Amino acid sequence: MTLDEDAVPARAARSLPLAFAAGAAVGVLGGMIGLGGAEFRLPLLISLFGFAALSAVILNKAMSLIVVLVALPARLAAVPFTDLTAHWSVAANLLAGSLLGAWAGASWAVRMRTATLYRVLAALMVLMAAALVLTHTTALGTLALPGPAQTIAGVAAGFGIGVVAAIMEWPEASC
Repeated sequence: MTLDEDAVPARAARSLPLAFAAGAAVGVLGGMIGLGGAEFRLPLLISLFGFAALSAVILNKAMSLIVVLVALPARLAAVPFTDLTAHWSVAANLLAGSLLGAWAGASWAVRMRTATLYRVLAALMVLMAAALVLTHTTALGTLALPGPAQTIAGVAAGFGIGVVAAIMEWPEASC
């Protein structure tokens, strides 16, 4: 083992308390606003822990999967299944738009340079932060749209979600 290889485990062991504290903070913040915490983890993985964008996105997605799997039983117990099925058309519209958006976003993302990915991720994080602040400081009403307009709005919203998700996940597809 070389000197550099010996230094890596020592550095990793020293960062375990910091990683635990950062994870606890992400869990508390994410839980308080009803999200899984990916919005908070990604910037920490890149800035605080020094991960490259590719590695940070992959690790963040793996952690998101674990968070969703752990939270799913509690959320399904809290919301009756009949309440979910009553809104199946909204979910279908969002899903259709998300699939289209993921296709478009992935095709754009695979052509991005690493430097561009860092800028896009930073911009997405700022936009998400602004959206979180806006929705928690402003009373937003429900948009009452007629059926066809609601379908179009659902697909359009899903498209945007799909594009963002694809850009934030693109390194997984290239590995």
